[in-house]
Amino acid sequence: MNEIGREFMEKTKFQYAERSDQSLGYPQPPLEKGAGGAEVIDLPEPAEVDVRKIDLREAIEGRSSFRDFSQEALSLGELSYLLWCTQGVRELMGNAATLRNVPSAGARHSIETYMLINNVEGLEEGLYLFLPIEHKLAKIKTGPVVAENIMAACLDQNFIGTSAVTFIWTAVIYRMKWRYGERGYRYINLDAGHVCQNLYLSTQSIDCGVCAIGAFFDDELNAVLGVDGEDEFAIYIATLGKK
Repeated sequence: MNEIGREFMEKTKFQYAERSDQSLGYPQPPLEKGAGGAEVIDLPEPAEVDVRKIDLREAIEGRSSFRDFSQEALSLGELSYLLWCTQGVRELMGNAATLRNVPSAGARHSIETYMLINNVEGLEEGLYLFLPIEHKLAKIKTGPVVAENIMAACLDQNFIGTSAVTFIWTAVIYRMKWRYGERGYRYINLDAGHVCQNLYLSTQSIDCGVCAIGAFFDDELNAVLGVDGEDEFAIYIATLGKK
């Protein structure tokens, strides 16, 4: 086990790539997970959300991790704005691809955005999934026990419970492997980083702070999300709230 990371990097080198399922003619997987029968909630149009204008250099130089959140609620419009900045779809290319506000290898966009909602106006506490193509939310499950279980899966980091929203990003791996095979496991980590950095920068225009989290028990968190840990699995987390 001590060499597993080095072995992964070696065996996913580009020269070892085999023919992808795409090149073999297998059908492309869906571009998003979808609501799966869950209740769907409309979000305000991102362009109509009023946010403070901030210089890009100011945003970059002011970026830092923040854990001491206030009890002020996030508005539904502010949540809509953040989701647009991190996974917003600019253009739908038929069934082939989506062009979004973050880069992704081959425009595969295998990242899904779940949210633990603790303090957002108009939303019950609980777990939600963002539907980027429709720009809507799917309500997965509600109640305070959701936050308790997610905190337990994240080593009891208590600022998860005091955040207005905790973003939990998963990877639907075949969406990436369909084109890139095993090397796709590298790309999902890059994609998650792009998404989280956009969150860090965009929150400054609504006076919020963010703290990214990489420490969590994978199996426990996947179980709370209701994903199998193989075809879809948690990859990155970030808490967010008003300063």
